Amino acid sequence: MESKPVVKHILLGKFKQDITPGRIEDLINGYANLVNLIEPMKSFEWGEDVSVENLQGGFTHVFESTFDSLEGRDAYISHPVHVEYANELLSALEKILVIDYKPSRII
Repeated sequence: MESKPVVKHILLGKFKQDITPGRIEDLINGYANLVNLIEPMKSFEWGEDVSVENLQGGFTHVFESTFDSLEGRDAYISHPVHVEYANELLSALEKILVIDYKPSRII
């Protein structure tokens, strides 16, 4: 059985030192709410770094969005709600890394 194509959009970030925990929580909630506002965005997960290997390069948070296709990801990227939110988030981040990939399944 063939699985449906999926695209993962990963954002690693480090918030600026002057961004309060309350503001970080608001920004995370805003990011999570995008899944309710932008149809191509199928799911959202996030978390804080808990690595003991110290290889995270200073990044403290990871955000993962899932899309059914590259076209869905593209629609999300250019969606006005995303653009407005991204400008808000980016102004609060000291470091950012974004990577998109199509997972390969090894069974």
